[in-house]
Amino acid sequence: MTEFLTIDGGTLAYDLTGAAGPLVVLAHGMGDSRQAYRFLTPVLVDAGYRVAAVDLRGCGESSAEWPSYSRTDIAGDLLALVRHLGGPAVLVGHSIAGGAVTIAAATAPELVTAVVEIAPFTRKQSLRIGDLRVASFRRGMRHLLGMNLLGSSTQWAKYLDVAYPGTKPADWDTRLAQVTTMLAEPGRMKALQAMGRTTPVDAGEQLGNVRCPVLVLQGSADPDWAAPRAEGEAIVADLPAGLGRLEMIDGAGHYPHVQFPAAVAAAVLTFLAGVRA
Repeated sequence: MTEFLTIDGGTLAYDLTGAAGPLVVLAHGMGDSRQAYRFLTPVLVDAGYRVAAVDLRGCGESSAEWPSYSRTDIAGDLLALVRHLGGPAVLVGHSIAGGAVTIAAATAPELVTAVVEIAPFTRKQSLRIGDLRVASFRRGMRHLLGMNLLGSSTQWAKYLDVAYPGTKPADWDTRLAQVTTMLAEPGRMKALQAMGRTTPVDAGEQLGNVRCPVLVLQGSADPDWAAPRAEGEAIVADLPAGLGRLEMIDGAGHYPHVQFPAAVAAAVLTFLAGVRA
């Protein structure tokens, strides 16, 4: 059942599953909704966690139009939800939300016990000439640029096809239709474009201020980077020594939690067991 939290600037939609246990908040990437965690949520609940999956500002059933869509803004939204639900919480963030959960952990350590970053954009990005030799990176970037310049859901769908290399989820066609329908709603495509134009500089500046354990999950075939392992290693290196660890999900693209939910769930539960211990 969808619940709503009204904050300054708009309303956030979320659902809460699990009657008791430590709180885990799941935040999806841009152009998506909380349905991105449809496979991970039940596993976490079965393991004894109380799970809140939230629609980011501009996405899903949350308000479409907000003053801005930065990672810092999203971090503030997540912290408001944690306070509302009675934190502290573990924050799980994918892509743009990976940077947001980093900011949340750094700025409100009393509310965040641990962080999981899935394919996160958490550092300032730089393009090297050699990156363009990687065909998947080149294709993904072309479609992302097309979406951003043209406001095209067709280009976004083509990007998603690249972002899910090889294995597609069983409900791929249904889910793609849901995303396309969402983006046709007033204001949704503009929100996606606005997120696509943000940079992760604000998140990168906070990496050194994080004080809780961090798990970084990267797909080995993620087309958003020419070298996804190197990106994950760089994030861990920018965290305080000993706090971060990187795990690669073999064969996964930019959505490992959807493509390989069992592998992601196992990694997350092992990490959280260590945090609780």
